[in-house]
Amino acid sequence: MISNIPNFLIRSIAVAADNLPWLNRKVTAALINRTINVCRHRPHPWSTVHDYVSWTSLTDQRWSARHLPAKQMTNLPDLKQLIEFFKRPLGQQRLCSKSTCLFPAFAQYLTDGFIRTRMPNASAGETEDMRRQNTSNHQIDLCPLYGRLPEQTCALRLKKEVSGERGRLKSQFISGEEYAPFLFYDDGTIKEDFSVLDEPLGLDNFPDLELRARIFAFGGDRANSVPQVAMINTLFLREHNRLAGEIERSHTDWDDERVFQTARNTVIVLFIKIVIEEYIHHISSSPFHIRADPSVAWDAPWNKPNWVTTEFSLLYRWHSLIPDTITWNDKPYPVGMTLMNNRPLLDAGLVRAFSDMSSQRAGHLGAFNTAETLLQIEMLAIKQGRLCHVAPYSDYRSYVSLSRPKDFTDISKDQKVVDFLRDTYKSVDDVDFYVGLFAEDTVDNSPLPLLMLRMVAVDAFSQALNNPLLSKSVFNSTTFSEVGWKTINSTSSLRDVLARNSPGVGDKQISMTASSWKYR
Repeated sequence: MISNIPNFLIRSIAVAADNLPWLNRKVTAALINRTINVCRHRPHPWSTVHDYVSWTSLTDQRWSARHLPAKQMTNLPDLKQLIEFFKRPLGQQRLCSKSTCLFPAFAQYLTDGFIRTRMPNASAGETEDMRRQNTSNHQIDLCPLYGRLPEQTCALRLKKEVSGERGRLKSQFISGEEYAPFLFYDDGTIKEDFSVLDEPLGLDNFPDLELRARIFAFGGDRANSVPQVAMINTLFLREHNRLAGEIERSHTDWDDERVFQTARNTVIVLFIKIVIEEYIHHISSSPFHIRADPSVAWDAPWNKPNWVTTEFSLLYRWHSLIPDTITWNDKPYPVGMTLMNNRPLLDAGLVRAFSDMSSQRAGHLGAFNTAETLLQIEMLAIKQGRLCHVAPYSDYRSYVSLSRPKDFTDISKDQKVVDFLRDTYKSVDDVDFYVGLFAEDTVDNSPLPLLMLRMVAVDAFSQALNNPLLSKSVFNSTTFSEVGWKTINSTSSLRDVLARNSPGVGDKQISMTASSWKYR
C-alpha cells in the first residue's frame, strides 16, 4: 500500500497514528481511498449472465458480477496438467511465517457467508453452467449464523417472550459450554424445526450417522464444513445470546423481536470491525492499524451497492493455507478427517479450539503447496474461471494499476514456477487468472501475493464499510442500544469476543498472526 518510504519511517508514523486518534483517522481514510481507487468502482457493467452488457447483467444479482468483460481464451492447457502446479511434493509442505491456522479459518468463514457460488444439483438436472450464478445476499450479514432467508432466521430463533429468554437464538449446552442445536435426529433425518435451512453442502459424501449426529443447525450450508469454521460460528452465537441478555436487562419493556434485532445489528457490526481491524490488518503489508471508521465511506464515490464478482469468488480459494495435519486438543487430524467433523471442536471446547488454531502455522499460499485432499477443488476453480470466461491474469494486473508482465519471469522469482508456466502456456498473456494469482511471490510482511492482495483489499473495504448498519443515519447508539454501542466501541478482535463468552482465556495467544512474527 505504501512505497518509496523507508520502513523505519513508516513504523514511526504507524506508532504515532496508534496514539493519536485524529492522525489515525486521516491515515485510515487515505489508505482506504488509495486502496480502492486502483480500479473502477461499482456498478460493474458486466455479469456472468451474458458476455456483453444487458439489462439483466445490470440488475439480476443471481448472476455474479464481473470486474472485466468476458474473454474467450483458446489453446489453454488441460486442467489435469495444471493440477501439477498446485500439487505439494510429498513431505515438502511449506508453512507461512506470519499466519496461524486461525487466519484461514476466519477467511473461510467470511467468504462462505458472502461469496456463495451456486453448486449445481445434478439430480435436479442442473449443469455446471449454474456455477456462473450465486446464492449470496451480497452483504456481510452473518448469514452463516442467522440464515440467508427470513424463514431460516425464524427457525433458528428461540422466540420466547419469557423474561431471561427474549431475543435469543436456539442453543444447547454440552459439558457446560453453549453450542447450536444439532441438525439431525438420531436416525440421520433433519429435525422438523430446521427443515427450511439449507442442507449442509457436501452432506451426501458423509452418510455416516456418527458424523451427522454432531452437525449443528447453522444458518449457513458451509458452516459445518470443518470444525474451525463451526468454531467461529459458535463464538458469534454465544456473543448474540450474551448481548441479548444484556440488552433485555437494560430494556425490560422491549419484546423478543426488538431484543433480537438489536443484538443482531450489533453482532454484524462487531464482525465487520473484526474483518477490518484484525483480518485486513493481518493480510496488509503495512504496519498501520486501520480502524473501521464508517465515516470514510459516507461521502466516498466508491460507496455503491454491493454485488459479488466472479473474480472475487475465485481469488478467495486459499487451499494451500491448510496444512496437511491440524492438531486439536493434542490429537493430530489429517485434513480429510476434519471434513464435516465437529468432534474435534466438541472435544476441545471453544477456548482450547481457538488456542490450538492460534498456535499452529498456516501453510504458505502459493504454487506446489496444496494438500492432496484438496487438489480436486483447485481443478474445479480453474474450470469455473474458464466456464465464466474470466479474462487472463495479465489483464487483471493492468486493471488494478500494476505492470503487465512481459515474460514469465515477471510473474515470479521462483524458477520452478517460471519453468512450469513456460512449459505449460504458449504466452504469458494466456496464463489463467486463477493460476496467475497463486504463481506470484507473496508480498513482504503479508501472507498474500500482490495481485491477490490488491483485489482482496479493494473488495473488502468497498463491500464492508458501505454496510447499511454503518451508514451515517443508522450508525448510532439508538440502532444498537447503549449496551450494543459500548460493545462495538470496545471490540476489535476475535480475542475480545472470546474473552467475553468463554472463561479461561487468560493470557492465551488468540491471534491470526504468529507470536514469533515481526514486521520487517
